[in-house]
Amino acid sequence: MTEHRYRPQTLYAAGGSTVADAFHNQALYCRANDAPITARIVEAVDELLAGDAPGELLNRVRAWTGAPLADALPLRVAGGLHALHLRGEEPALSAIYRGEDADDLAVIGEVLARREADLLPWLDGPPQTNEAGRSSNFIIALLWLAERGLPPRFECLEIGSSAGINLMIDRYRYDLGGVAIGPDAGVLAFEPEWRGPPPPDRPIAFESLRGCDVAPVDLTDPAQALRLKAYIWPEHRVRFARMDAAISAATQRKPDIVRQNAAEFVEQALAVPQAAGTTRVLMHSIVWQYVPADQQARVSAAMAAAGARATAERPLAWIALEANRTVHHHELTVRYWPGGEQRVQLGVAHAHGAWLEHFAEPLPSQWPN
Repeated sequence: MTEHRYRPQTLYAAGGSTVADAFHNQALYCRANDAPITARIVEAVDELLAGDAPGELLNRVRAWTGAPLADALPLRVAGGLHALHLRGEEPALSAIYRGEDADDLAVIGEVLARREADLLPWLDGPPQTNEAGRSSNFIIALLWLAERGLPPRFECLEIGSSAGINLMIDRYRYDLGGVAIGPDAGVLAFEPEWRGPPPPDRPIAFESLRGCDVAPVDLTDPAQALRLKAYIWPEHRVRFARMDAAISAATQRKPDIVRQNAAEFVEQALAVPQAAGTTRVLMHSIVWQYVPADQQARVSAAMAAAGARATAERPLAWIALEANRTVHHHELTVRYWPGGEQRVQLGVAHAHGAWLEHFAEPLPSQWPN
């Protein structure tokens, strides 16, 4: 690939050059996030798409009618190839996944053609990108809300929970800029590279942690767990260790997830009476782009209506870690009530929790815009 700049592309753009732009931008994004192997995979598929290589899979991708960026189309293909490698079914891919020299175009083109029946189903749904490292962002936001005077006992509602890994945040240990949070013997421990001042050092507790997903993943099912691992970029070995620890934790006590779309889940959850002295929180990470526009509108309307009813004893908050596709990084934003809706950005973060930049002063936020 000779062009090293992101091509302008709006999240929900479709048609024209959007498929090519999505693959190009995804490869650059992977390289910027220390994932050169995944970038090689995406680049090879991009080149095959640009040529005249035949096949139902390539033709279906070329003719994609949805928004390839919002649909994470490149990662659907990459996930399918990674799954073949993880199952040990395609030795030809091994050199690439070891980071060794290979004729990427020839190898991947041959595998795509020969294993098309196995790979086509990976186009049917968005990637499941559950990552425990993102939970550090939720903790920062909860500490900040507690510092603002909201009750530090949280009723957490997560949309797009996937396997529910971030619904187990009460079982993890965190060192965030020198501030320690969570059980001493947490099933996972996080100490991301810290940039900026430490977060507030406040005691927090959890009233409940519940979530939804349109296709929840059962971590105790080996086949489903393998599918989730296929979406982990192979360069990020620490994430595989985290996944194994999360599987062990879920085996001991499953996270509370229901099969439901985001709008229905939020509307129903907000209709349930809220206990006094608790802060009700909607949270999600790298999910919003996968929520259909009509559901986004319903979630926003339900939160605005609930915010209008919020009181000091029963406040409401909305925590999001989502990609800013203009500047190509991930923003930690918080909206909260009562007293009128307040929107702030607390920082920016690595997509998988490797580092966090906590702002000394929150910035005004327009998310979602």
